[in-house]
Amino acid sequence: MAIATVNPATGETLKTFDALNEGEIEDRLVRADQAWQEYRTTGFDRRANLMRKAAELLEADADDIARTMTTEMGKPLAQARAEAAKCVKTMRWYADHAESLLADEHPRAADIKDSGAARAYVRYRPLGPVLAVMPWNFPLWQVIRFAAPALMAGNVGLLKHSSNVPQTALYIEDLFRRAGFPDGAFQTLLIGSGSVEMVLRDPRVAAATLTGSEPAGRSVASIAGDEIKKTVLELGGSDPYLVLPSADLEKAVSTAVTARVQNNGQSCIAAKRFIVHTDVYDEFASRFAEKMAALKVGDPMAEETHVGPLSSEQGRSDLEELVDDATLHGATALCGGGRPKGLDRGWFYEPTVLADVTKEMKIYYEEAFGPVATLFRAAGLEEAIEIANDTSFGLSSNAWTEDEAEQERLVRDLRAGGVFFNGMTASHPGMPFGGTKRSGYGRELGDHGIREFCNITTVWYGAKG
Repeated sequence: MAIATVNPATGETLKTFDALNEGEIEDRLVRADQAWQEYRTTGFDRRANLMRKAAELLEADADDIARTMTTEMGKPLAQARAEAAKCVKTMRWYADHAESLLADEHPRAADIKDSGAARAYVRYRPLGPVLAVMPWNFPLWQVIRFAAPALMAGNVGLLKHSSNVPQTALYIEDLFRRAGFPDGAFQTLLIGSGSVEMVLRDPRVAAATLTGSEPAGRSVASIAGDEIKKTVLELGGSDPYLVLPSADLEKAVSTAVTARVQNNGQSCIAAKRFIVHTDVYDEFASRFAEKMAALKVGDPMAEETHVGPLSSEQGRSDLEELVDDATLHGATALCGGGRPKGLDRGWFYEPTVLADVTKEMKIYYEEAFGPVATLFRAAGLEEAIEIANDTSFGLSSNAWTEDEAEQERLVRDLRAGGVFFNGMTASHPGMPFGGTKRSGYGRELGDHGIREFCNITTVWYGAKG
């Protein structure tokens, strides 16, 4: 795959980049190792000052980097600006909280005494250089939500970003350099996927994190497993969105639209399968389809645009294949179902709602990465839970109900890394994020995320005399 900026709104190749050769990769590995030997001994105050400076620079650059993201992968400009702001918030959050999150932990006095120790504690120490294999859909956020906690923990980062967002990837390296982080503390590797194994197997690389497809996750996990290296994986999702009779239907419908088409529908945590109780199904379906059909599709740089293009021609083809297969096997398109008229350049697709989806259709099982929603009727709570769990994915879930008994039941029985009531799934720096089943393992963000790439060290002192 070429490393290039290709504008998905026009299909035009704007800039190409040469991949690093083996000698250049080796140079960056040397620099990463040297940087870690220095950086791991810095105190939290020094790290926090550097991270706050990086946040300040990003805040000043927000409009420019937002335009770069929109140019490279097509998200509406307003959403790109929001992504930059979220990154700034997260960097400052970890600058403020990393020291307390990684403070020494002290076992219970009875356990210390029982171990024969005079004293004992647990310390979180950095692992070393961490390879991050990151996707294009949130090209700044996906990286920062790894980099901020990893750098605050004393690790250093090596970024292998998606090949269609090279300018965003290079910007992130430059951001940390300008903030004053040591040379080599965060580096972008412009390499193809074929070079990932060589980097991951290098003994100077301590661990890896990947956000992306299931095949990519399986590959990285198998290589890291062979090398006995820690990994965190955030893979695909086909999140359920349950609507039960006690829901505020107007809010449930409005939020459903945003939850499905955010980032042009190209989000692992976007709600994709809308499972609606039969008592409110007809009204929900009608309102949902009406609001989806009213969305403005077009130039992602235009402030009035709700949905921009898909990131690639292949991505649109994959989505078209799923929708065509579904309609061929009896699904009904309540709105959309094809390419919008008047947008002949670029990789646009209409916001689409498919009803009458069955297990004979590919879209029942596969993740639809674009503005396409599938709609299911459930006779009651039991069937709604059954449909929600009938997927190989388990990233997050959404449920609209005011009934506390139903809420407790859903927390118990939905097989997902998150359960969001009366709102849409969102990530926050203070709360862990990740999935189960084939959506991956490990957690990002919160105290769980910063500890993923730490050596959890037991320190024990014997009694004197």
